[in-house]
Parts: sequence; C-alpha cells; structure tokens
Amino acid sequence: MPTAPTVPVVGGGRFPVHRIYCVGRNYAAHAREMGFEPDREAPFFFLKPADAVVENGATIAYPRMTGNYHHEVELVVAIGGSARDVPVERASELVFGYAVGLDMTRRDLQLAARDKGRPWDTGKAFDFSAPCAAITRKEEAGNINAATMRLEVNGELRQQSPLSLLIWSIDEIIHWLSLYFDLMPGDLIYTGTPEGVGPVVSGDTLRGTIGGLEALEVKIGR
Repeated sequence: MPTAPTVPVVGGGRFPVHRIYCVGRNYAAHAREMGFEPDREAPFFFLKPADAVVENGATIAYPRMTGNYHHEVELVVAIGGSARDVPVERASELVFGYAVGLDMTRRDLQLAARDKGRPWDTGKAFDFSAPCAAITRKEEAGNINAATMRLEVNGELRQQSPLSLLIWSIDEIIHWLSLYFDLMPGDLIYTGTPEGVGPVVSGDTLRGTIGGLEALEVKIGR
C-alpha cells in the first residue's frame, strides 16, 4: 500500500496532505502574459493529486508527453482546520502555515486542452507536479503579505513579485474555496504565480524563495 503524502514542518513534524488546490490567474501581469485581461470576477480553481507533492531537494524527471515544461513559483497556504462557507474576516483562523511551492505545468498540453474547452488535468495534475518546501508555521512566518517571491533557474532570475500583488488575497481565496469545498486539515492551496513563467529542461536547477520561509530547490532530471 502506498503511504500517505506528507510535507515537513520547519522545526519538526510532518504535515499530512489531504488535497492540493490551485488558483488560476491570480496575478494581473501573468494573466496578461497568458492572453487574458485580469479582473475581479470570482476566482477559479483546479486540483492536483495529493501525491503530486515533491519534497525539497528532489530531482524531478522531465515528464512524458510534453515538449514545453514550465515553472510557476507560488506561495502555498497550509490549512490546519476544517470549515465551510468561511467569512473573509475569519479565514486566517484556518491557516496552519506557509511554504514556497512550484506548480509545474506541461504547458503545451494545458493550452491544447484550454483551446478545446477540455479539462486541464494532463497539463497540471500529473506526477511530481507540486514541489513544496517545508511549511513554516503562521506565527513564525512574519507578515507574509509584505514578502516578495522569487524564482531563479540556474541562478538566473525568472520570476519576482511582491505577494501584495495577488488579485485575490489569501483570506479571499480561502473564503471562495470554502464555498465550493469543505476545507480540511491537510489541504494545501497554491495561490497563483506572477509573470515570467517559462520552460525548463533536463539539468536545470530551480530555486524559489519567499522572505521568512524555507527556500525551495529542485532539479530537473531526464
């Protein structure tokens, strides 16, 4: 029997993963680079399987069935309580902690599905598509909304943005998500990526950082 996926917690312990939710187009500049004008319509979500999680320091095989494999660095919110229909003003009570994550994407498959009005699963919800650094508890993370997120590939800066530029804030994301799903301890929410997404190839090293959190580093294998 396969073991349940977990993510380390800074300072000790493990965080069992229940579900992985992702928010689409939550930075204006990234929405534009993907061909859309950003707005404040209700956010949309997609899911990845819990066992798509990859721990810090891992080497990820270049995935099959793609020739356009992209990085998307994101703030990950770890949920520590259960609730539904959460008011925005109480959403922060559900947060256990935060981590740096990557929403790895088979961009060619995602765009082909999008253009045909089909689900994104083959482009987004594949094996090893959700690297995640150790989770820093909320009370130890500082003011996460004032932090800046960065991604370097082989030491070259690819993505950088203040988290304050989220179209939908962390609390608003939790509120909206709880209207569609019963949130549970162990849920991870990947909150969206800024502009600068692009391809990676075998041999590349990716390093994501958010001030106050453990840095995430993974390598692309063959």
